[in-house]
Amino acid sequence: MARQLDEQIAGRFRVGRRLRVLDVGMGQGTQALRLARAGHAVTGLEQDARMIAAARAALAAEPEGIRQRVRLIEGDGRDTGVHFLPGSFDVVLCHGVLMYVEEPDPLVAGLARMLASGGLLSLLVRNADALAMRPGLNGDWAGALTAFDSTAYRNRLGLDVRADRLGALTATLAGIGAPLHAWYGIRVFTDTAPDKTPSPPDLAALIDAEDRAGRTDPYRGVAALLHLCGVRG
Repeated sequence: MARQLDEQIAGRFRVGRRLRVLDVGMGQGTQALRLARAGHAVTGLEQDARMIAAARAALAAEPEGIRQRVRLIEGDGRDTGVHFLPGSFDVVLCHGVLMYVEEPDPLVAGLARMLASGGLLSLLVRNADALAMRPGLNGDWAGALTAFDSTAYRNRLGLDVRADRLGALTATLAGIGAPLHAWYGIRVFTDTAPDKTPSPPDLAALIDAEDRAGRTDPYRGVAALLHLCGVRG
């Protein structure tokens, strides 16, 4: 996903430009810190106090120059309008958040309002069009049959959450003035790998294969996750 995001940023903004980035639901700050190291000014918004603490600890270990480029705020991603003015950011990230939101459209619309004209919105969502893949590949035939007609699933944390369909999100992005510019699949080949699997010796080849599949039909359509990039018109 980082490769895809960098590709979209490089294709939209001039090299060396210091971008204003908002990372909504930033978790422990992996992408926020990565973009700050690249020279961008990053604001992270996260409502989970444990994740905020983890992000602050990770940030504290960074050089001073990077720490000065990052601002961390504890808050709900649905309240971006409370914290920021419309058009305040060049890039808005919302990765792994929509599956926990019962009605995602208002959240996505709020994210789009945070973008300046020409700004990039990056969403990472669970792919509802491929929910049958994981149970099917694991031999759970009843689960696979149920998943074909559902957007609900139980994640690896044991939480009952929801997934999004590409067609519906494409319509949402068009309706809020940030139409879909590009989309990718994430975890085409590796979705059934156990958590905390040690990195294989051929990790670089694995990443290359996932990257290629994530941008190639028909493979990307059955990915566990979708990475959607919209552009504010």
